[in-house]
Amino acid sequence: MKKEIVVGTRGSRLAIRQTEIALEELKSVFPDLTFRIKIIKTIGDTIWDKPLFEIGGKGFFIKEIEEALLSRNIDMAIHSMKDVPTELKKGLTIAAILKREDPRDAFVSFDFQNLDELPDGSKIGTSSFRRSAQLLGLGKRLYVVPIRGNVETRIKKIKTEKLSGVILAYCGLKRLGLESYAKWIIPPETIVPSAGQGAIGIEVREDSELLDILEKINDEQTSREVELERKIQMLIGGGCHVPFGVNVESKDSFFILHAFYGSRDGRIFVKIKEKGTWSSLDDFTINVLKKLKSPPEGAEY
Repeated sequence: MKKEIVVGTRGSRLAIRQTEIALEELKSVFPDLTFRIKIIKTIGDTIWDKPLFEIGGKGFFIKEIEEALLSRNIDMAIHSMKDVPTELKKGLTIAAILKREDPRDAFVSFDFQNLDELPDGSKIGTSSFRRSAQLLGLGKRLYVVPIRGNVETRIKKIKTEKLSGVILAYCGLKRLGLESYAKWIIPPETIVPSAGQGAIGIEVREDSELLDILEKINDEQTSREVELERKIQMLIGGGCHVPFGVNVESKDSFFILHAFYGSRDGRIFVKIKEKGTWSSLDDFTINVLKKLKSPPEGAEY
């Protein structure tokens, strides 16, 4: 085992905090390990003037970090699992997923308590197809304003862009100690979260000597939930280019799945809530895909 383990991460305050959470977990089990954090700038950190769907390719927030792993410039990488493509680069693997934080989205506003209070004509900030399509499908006359930037920047834009509010991941607010800004934690019946949202993943090379160590901090329940979310996302073809959300919550021997698949303008969408058992995943997955790919009569994606 190396004396010093080099850990790759993005440079935002949230990314660094998530890395600290992962390393604290590791040190609680292996107190003698020594880590050095290496900040890596990704393409997603350099382009702020356009929505992600206008940037070509996949893995906007991890591509350069994975390249550093493959070139052995770092030993492991810490990611938000919602940023990780369903297909990893050859030679890499997710060795551990930590116990998930609350995966729901949050409504942040200085004037309104929840989405129901919004009057027609309200402007809501988000650059996510998933969020915007579900907002537009609420039956209100809302205007979605694309915004990028870190959590603090997007909160500030409520005033600078004259917005009624913004939609952010609640887990990010909590990890930064900003949860008081959340006026309403949005239930998945209203806005389905992204696959992997709230979960921190640790990626290493397939031949890494860290595999056995990381296995000790892997949360089996979260891993099982995220694995199913990512499988359905892969089969549906969902990502930042498609309005798609999926969340799985374990309930003992069964689980509850919320999923959303829609068009960019919010006019056509399918939203489902299904109960399944871990012992019959294949049949469950086939049934979910069939429902998600069955738009309203006469509509096409």
